[in-house]
Amino acid sequence: MRPAGGRAVLVECASWREALRLARALLERPLHGQEEVIQGEATVLVTFGDARSARAARPRLGERTTAEPAPDTAREVRIDVVYDGPDLDTVGELTGLGREGAARLHARTRWTVAFVGFAPGFAYLVAPHDQLRVARRAEPRTRVPAGSVAVGGAYSAVYPRESPGGWQLIGRSPAVMWNADSEPPAALAAGDRVRFTPVREAAVLAAPPAGRPAAAPRPATPAGPALVIEKPGFQATVQDAGRPGFGHLGVGRSGALDPESLAEANWLAGNPAGAAGLEIAPGGFECRAAGDLVLAVTGAAVPLTVSESGPVRDQRPAPFRTPFLLRAGERLSFGPPRAGFRSYLAVRGGVAVAPVLGSRATDTLSSVGPPPLRGGAVLPVGAGTAGDVRYPDGPPAAPLPARTAVLPVALGPRDDLFTPAAVKRLFASTWTVGTAADRVGLRLSGSDGSLPVDGAAELPSEGMATGSIQVPPSGNPILFLADHPVTGGYPVIGVVEAGALRLAGQLAPGDRIVFERAGTAGESPGAGQASEVASA
Repeated sequence: MRPAGGRAVLVECASWREALRLARALLERPLHGQEEVIQGEATVLVTFGDARSARAARPRLGERTTAEPAPDTAREVRIDVVYDGPDLDTVGELTGLGREGAARLHARTRWTVAFVGFAPGFAYLVAPHDQLRVARRAEPRTRVPAGSVAVGGAYSAVYPRESPGGWQLIGRSPAVMWNADSEPPAALAAGDRVRFTPVREAAVLAAPPAGRPAAAPRPATPAGPALVIEKPGFQATVQDAGRPGFGHLGVGRSGALDPESLAEANWLAGNPAGAAGLEIAPGGFECRAAGDLVLAVTGAAVPLTVSESGPVRDQRPAPFRTPFLLRAGERLSFGPPRAGFRSYLAVRGGVAVAPVLGSRATDTLSSVGPPPLRGGAVLPVGAGTAGDVRYPDGPPAAPLPARTAVLPVALGPRDDLFTPAAVKRLFASTWTVGTAADRVGLRLSGSDGSLPVDGAAELPSEGMATGSIQVPPSGNPILFLADHPVTGGYPVIGVVEAGALRLAGQLAPGDRIVFERAGTAGESPGAGQASEVASA
């Protein structure tokens, strides 16, 4: 068992079958405080709501790994396939089976779902033989259509949605592999058995309809109080506390990158802490009130301007970290932040878009939840009873980071794959946030160069905790945030402690990070204690 930060444990198993057995047992009989169970190729990552629960679970996890296997209750699922993929000839050559032979064997094989990861509903299928084991493409495709049937390494899969991918494409299927409105949402689950049926008629994949472009949609007229997005800025999304508990389906938690700031905005507006609000990156955000609304803005400190309705748009400032009234027709505009990167807007009653899997959060990687906001989007406001509005009586409990943030890191679960020189450089370097920074993660470059990765080879896919510092072959770390993929194949050298992750979510491209060793798992500084360094 390997610690993965203070709140997660990575359990290594002898095989995917043992990992499947353990994951099933944990899903059927959760441990105290358990939040996520993410099965990998031969591991199970178990995350908990707090460090104490994670520590207490370790002996119980040992007991579960030696338990007798449960009765086999696997389903058999049949999936239609047209074997005409662009890599079918390549797979025929690599296997020595030829084009027709490779397709025939793929259809005759009784596949088993070993685990689900990479994306919602993406099932890794294993065969009882190695005859279709092929290398992945040297250059991954930037776009693999939804419904593509592929093989890569020892696995086969059907892509649930359009995404990048490096597997060899051998066919296509009309099967819907993921539908958040279905129960269950994923067509395949770990342990299911799959048979592919060759079909000759064309399988139609998701594609834009042909013909002339559709006319631009007219702005919707809200039926009740609503926020109308005029300008989304760099990026604006709906966020709440996230959707824990679906990692075994390939769905990450998502939610606000700075949950403390969202909770404070909701507290000011009289909402429950987990109510949905807006997470706003800088770039000129502007919204309009449809009906009288009470708003509160926290997080990155931004100047706020209200423009009155009517032919003459008189302007006035709006308060930050204080509830205020935005009357029907008035517009609220955000200026550039003075500190931090992401602001949070709460509206009294909460943003009442339709929940997906119990949450209204936008997952930008998996496309689960409402899409990122665009101009003209209408966000209904909840009609439920809210509490009293409140006013702050002091500074924020947890200050925003300066240009350089110091983040506590617990080593593991794969720090033993790195040399002592690499571990030393992780803590000795100052890391700069690159331009490819988003809700998925922060790509970092070091003042002392990249991390030595000799011996730290690619791993079989395994679960990753939020805050994981993954090191790809380039040696430039990636700090994963709320929308990260639930599994990954590169080693994780350490995990930023959960209480400090809000600071990472408030960093902009060009800002810097210094990592410091955390204390005993679960005893590192919380959000209010995480240190910060003024810019040079």
